[in-house]
Amino acid sequence: MKQHGFYAGFDDIWMIDGVRTPMVDYCSHFGGISPTDLGIKAAREVLRRSGVPATDIDSVITGNMAPGDFFQFVLPRHIGLYAGVPMEVPAINVQRICGTGFELIRQAGDQIERGYAEAALVVATENMTRNPIAAFGHRTGFKLGAPVEFKDYMWEALIDPAPGVTMPQTAENLAKRYGISRAEVDAYAALSFERALAAQESGFLDGEIVAVGNEQFTLDGYATRGIKLPPKAGDVARDTHPRPSPLEALAKLRSLYEGGVQTAGNSSALVDAAAATIVASGDYVRRNGHQPLARVAAAAAVGVPPEIMGIGPAAAIRLLLERSGLALDDIALFEINEAQGAQVLAVERELGLDRSRLNVNGGAIALGHPLAATGVRLTVTLARELRRRGQRYGISSACVGGGQGIALLVVNPDAD
Repeated sequence: MKQHGFYAGFDDIWMIDGVRTPMVDYCSHFGGISPTDLGIKAAREVLRRSGVPATDIDSVITGNMAPGDFFQFVLPRHIGLYAGVPMEVPAINVQRICGTGFELIRQAGDQIERGYAEAALVVATENMTRNPIAAFGHRTGFKLGAPVEFKDYMWEALIDPAPGVTMPQTAENLAKRYGISRAEVDAYAALSFERALAAQESGFLDGEIVAVGNEQFTLDGYATRGIKLPPKAGDVARDTHPRPSPLEALAKLRSLYEGGVQTAGNSSALVDAAAATIVASGDYVRRNGHQPLARVAAAAAVGVPPEIMGIGPAAAIRLLLERSGLALDDIALFEINEAQGAQVLAVERELGLDRSRLNVNGGAIALGHPLAATGVRLTVTLARELRRRGQRYGISSACVGGGQGIALLVVNPDAD
């Protein structure tokens, strides 16, 4: 029987470095910032930290789901130009919803292996606060007595009209299918918060974060862009959503649906953030004496039924392992996006994952899920934790609305 989905194995593709902004609760400090400017900030910082000259970048690959202003069409181009990438270098915006960040890294690997580029600037950015209130049916005007169709873009985008369910309802479907209780979901969420707070307090997360303050981005001959935070905000240097969240407090929250297991406390947090990495060929890395963060060994993407879209990581990880010739036990660490608590528990149960190897620094329930930026953030965090532990293989993965899963296999170069 034909195995559907696709797999890409990479021979000599590397992430030189990675960085992100803090992930900030929506409707707070980053609410007035264009996702383009969050992306420029992350792009400039990853170039600085990596030591890669912007003039060495051959391709700019960005991800952004919801428009944060009227200029999303030129977001990839402006991120590249204002980061100092040469005028002649092309840029593209890519989306695979919650899997976008992973897809950017995969496409960078493809471009490099096909000879289009030696080094690619990968930037994913999302301002959830600035999701628009939109209407699609009023181009020809308003008719007397007709309903006005302005709706919340972010809320409506959570609905999959094919099966007629919201994203949280797909997690409820998985909870029923796998026998997952509300108490189990709350216990997992409490652990996510506990781990995120520990990672924050230990300083581990600081190593991948660039502080964001008021700043201007200049480009000779063109308009000046920049970031302006609310008065008295000061520089923002830490994720804002992690907070003490004991099981007893989570258990008191009302479920989103009658008799359901999902609540606001055990679902992914809404945050604004950007993340960036430099993906390059082995020849480029060695020729320039870089000490890379990780080797990108393989990627896989699959489709699953929309009504249980959250199980997507299980199918993607299985394909990734099968085609890579690895077993589950070969993988030291997993970073799987916590879109919903029941969703990640279903993946854990389906694969038989050891929780001590899963999301060891907390996940999206505690830290947040800035759609396009999540995949880059997860993969950078994973690579850094592999280095810290001296372990070899890690997999980062996410489910994708509409019924997909995507996964990346990364390797610690110190253990390769």
